[in-house]
Amino acid sequence: MTSAAAAEEGAAALAGSGGAVPRHVAIIMDGNGRWAKQKGLPRVAGHKAGAEAVRRTLQAAVDAGVEVLTLYAFSSENWRRSDEEISDLTGLMRYYLGRELNRLMEEGVRLRLIGDYRAFGDQMSRQLEAAVEKTAANDRLTLVVALNYGSQQEIAKAAARAASAGEITAEAIETNLETCGLPGLDLLIRTSGEVRLSNFLLWQAAYAELLFTPIMWPDFDEQAFNDALAQYSVRQRRFGGR
Repeated sequence: MTSAAAAEEGAAALAGSGGAVPRHVAIIMDGNGRWAKQKGLPRVAGHKAGAEAVRRTLQAAVDAGVEVLTLYAFSSENWRRSDEEISDLTGLMRYYLGRELNRLMEEGVRLRLIGDYRAFGDQMSRQLEAAVEKTAANDRLTLVVALNYGSQQEIAKAAARAASAGEITAEAIETNLETCGLPGLDLLIRTSGEVRLSNFLLWQAAYAELLFTPIMWPDFDEQAFNDALAQYSVRQRRFGGR
């Protein structure tokens, strides 16, 4: 199915189920390595295919009218992987950032980063910061990329800042989170069949709708994204009420 056809089908599904589009969607992009292993390919091939899934999903989010798409690109725990795989991942990030920057501009996508991305070194940091600066005025969709991110660490730092300001409250902590200023998280998707949050947006997901799909991330496409939005649109969000 083409991107345009998938977008049309997704829009039809949403219209038929009430049409509620989440403002903020986050995705734990899981399954690259297993996808590659199943196909007898090296892990880097899975990461390359996963990067293409990012392109498809970003386009689907833009087409659907989602305001914020947050992607878990590299967790603070991913440093436990082999040096070779980390090198492959950072090389891919650098390559695709350079290749996709013009497309972000064309689509009106603003880039925002969360996590300690400076751990990737000066060259990568400068490239990331330049992309953030270049896209700052775009307002069609905000793409939040979590790099070297861990939610427990984020919450601990936010609580410490709130304490230093004199008061630890939920509101004070939320003000000091890296996602401050963004719409609340509405829908969190995890691919590959795993059913856990893996230290991702733990505070922000307090009342988010959770969706776990068996689809491996490299196979995630416009139709899968639109199907997730359609499932979201028929859920009843109570935020602790009845």
